[in-house]
Amino acid sequence: MRAAVLGRPIAHSLSPALHRAAYAALGLDWTYDAVDCGPDELPAFLSSLRSDWAGLSLTMPLKQAVLPLLDSVSDLARDVAAANTVVLSDGRRHGENTDVHGILAALAEAGVTSVERAVVLGGGATARSALAALASLGCTSPTLVVRSEPVDTLAAADRLGVQPVVASALPASYDLLISTLPAGAGDSFAPYVRDVPALLDVVYDPWPTALAAACGGVVVSGAAMLLHQAAEQVHLMTGFKPPVDAMRDALPGLKG
Repeated sequence: MRAAVLGRPIAHSLSPALHRAAYAALGLDWTYDAVDCGPDELPAFLSSLRSDWAGLSLTMPLKQAVLPLLDSVSDLARDVAAANTVVLSDGRRHGENTDVHGILAALAEAGVTSVERAVVLGGGATARSALAALASLGCTSPTLVVRSEPVDTLAAADRLGVQPVVASALPASYDLLISTLPAGAGDSFAPYVRDVPALLDVVYDPWPTALAAACGGVVVSGAAMLLHQAAEQVHLMTGFKPPVDAMRDALPGLKG
């Protein structure tokens, strides 16, 4: 069977290492590749897939673009308006969102299992997943720090039962900061996070980010989120319990 991660850019992706490690541990003779693909090429790529394909992982900029191309979508992926996973079976394409699971599992490993006051940096697809995760953690009024009004993300928040406060700067105090910004984009906030109790930065390369280096509290890397969202993808695509420890050993900086 075959699987792959799609996106642009894609050369930096650690998903192949994670999924291949899982297949090896499970004794599966599967392949997993990285495919450079943008939104314009996605329809043709999906149409070209045959019965030997089990699934796809999707990264930027495809998580929202894929939605109208699917036969079915999970409730979570629909509410978040982002599918980072496509499960292929019996000629049908089913969309799932494992980013929320990745965020929750990474935070839980670090001891963060409930949150009252949280801040999310960014307003894109990963920010929507962060809002869904925060709702599960009990935070229904997070602060969303963005440069312009994120219409799609605010609509998703309403579906998720979350009422974020939109701001252009960090509030005075909060329990958790989740940065969904790309590498380098969150550096300007670094001087203000020394006393933050917990930080999840979805960036994993380069690491540590300026935010992570400056934070005086618990720091969770994007690699941990990547690990757990990939593990859930393995479960969805193979039907087997994911070998999380074997996958962790395939990630630089997370071994052991």
